[in-house]
Amino acid sequence: MIDWKPNAPKWQQIADVLKGRIEAGEFEPDTALPSQHAIVTEFGVAAGTAQKVLRRLREQGWAYSVTGVGTFVAPPERRQS
Repeated sequence: MIDWKPNAPKWQQIADVLKGRIEAGEFEPDTALPSQHAIVTEFGVAAGTAQKVLRRLREQGWAYSVTGVGTFVAPPERRQS
């Protein structure tokens, strides 16, 4: 679980957790990130929040999606801090 901070949106906090896991090597480049359903289950948030997490990771270059397959870790050179 996560210790929610009241002054930051949940989607941002979850995105930060996933970025930390990527940086720690838990998720290697081109491996699948947790699905929307897995994020909902692990963090106890709504599906819309999980969608926003994955969208934010894609927007920042931390992830990319393959239609019908999933969301994957992007190579380090594409990532923004």
